[in-house]
Amino acid sequence: MDLPRLDPQLPHLADVAPSVLAAMGVAGFAANIAVPFQAAGACVLLIDGLGAELLDRHATDAPVLAGLSRQTLQVGFPSTTAAGLAALGTGCRSGEHGMVGMTFRLPDVGVVNALRWRPHPWGPDLRDDVPPETIQPAATVFERAQAGGVAVSVVSGAQFEGSGLTRAVLRGGRYRGVHALGDLAATVRSVIADRGFCYGYHADLDLVGHLHGPGSVAWRMQLRQVDTLVESIVEDLPAGGLLAVVADHGMVTLDESTVVDVDSTESLSEGVTDIGGEVRARHLYLRDGALDDVLTCWREMLGERAWVVSGEEAVSAGWFGERVTDSVRHRIGDVVVAAKASAGVLRRAAEPLESSLVGQHGSLTDAEQKIPLLLAHR
Repeated sequence: MDLPRLDPQLPHLADVAPSVLAAMGVAGFAANIAVPFQAAGACVLLIDGLGAELLDRHATDAPVLAGLSRQTLQVGFPSTTAAGLAALGTGCRSGEHGMVGMTFRLPDVGVVNALRWRPHPWGPDLRDDVPPETIQPAATVFERAQAGGVAVSVVSGAQFEGSGLTRAVLRGGRYRGVHALGDLAATVRSVIADRGFCYGYHADLDLVGHLHGPGSVAWRMQLRQVDTLVESIVEDLPAGGLLAVVADHGMVTLDESTVVDVDSTESLSEGVTDIGGEVRARHLYLRDGALDDVLTCWREMLGERAWVVSGEEAVSAGWFGERVTDSVRHRIGDVVVAAKASAGVLRRAAEPLESSLVGQHGSLTDAEQKIPLLLAHR
């Protein structure tokens, strides 16, 4: 089987924050991405779901974004929010930071949801029993920058303060919870003006894409709001201020004729003890001795709709980065399924909400993998 591989010519989302901090002259950070400015204060603003192909296709709805200096990056596998935020926050690929999906299995714990830090598909809060700092113990980029003398802020929704994912991959610096676009813009501008560094996050473009589909009228109206957000920050950048806009993934619209529902297809559950990941990037955890039979069954059932490979094949192909730690390897499925084109692997009984969404992401297509890096400097 000819497996897709990440493009060695494209920089990775994990390289963004270290490169911006290098542009600020912070010791210990290397510029793996060319940032042709010296910055006194800076922000990396992540717009959830802003894929490079989507921005190209709808540039007329985002003239400010489309007019900024641009590079194209890739996000790695899986192309999903938990992994993307972890890449930006830790400066590592998923094989090291360990957020290998929206959901994944932890030894002696079971399948957990990294966004909610609860058992999947339901269960109690796990932050006390499964401390996020033990699941991702490496120092974050923000902790390292703060130790280097930089005033660091994390500017994101107030509801995410202290969440499991925040504690795992975005800890360090001051958390500044915001409630609306104006709040976000004003806080980012304040941090840059004070010659600090911040990570900013906006979630709603991804939300609208999931509900209505990327490129839908609703999605385009939301993109216009994002463009206004960025314009309001750029127009007031102080001298030496730098804004770097990125995303965590792109998105595709599912084709209902190409989806498979595991929960209603009995043969797909044979030999499988747990299922993690998400609609376009699944981890299958198997009973001992079931690997060959599961691979054969899933390959026959999905055909050309997905790449169905063993976990070892996925690791060898570099899907999770050049290095996969021993602890992270146990989180990767015995079988990994990555959807092609507009296909998806649903679980309508176990995951009714996720299975109902129009827009999805997680796999290795260019539409999901490629994101813009947009720079503004004064």
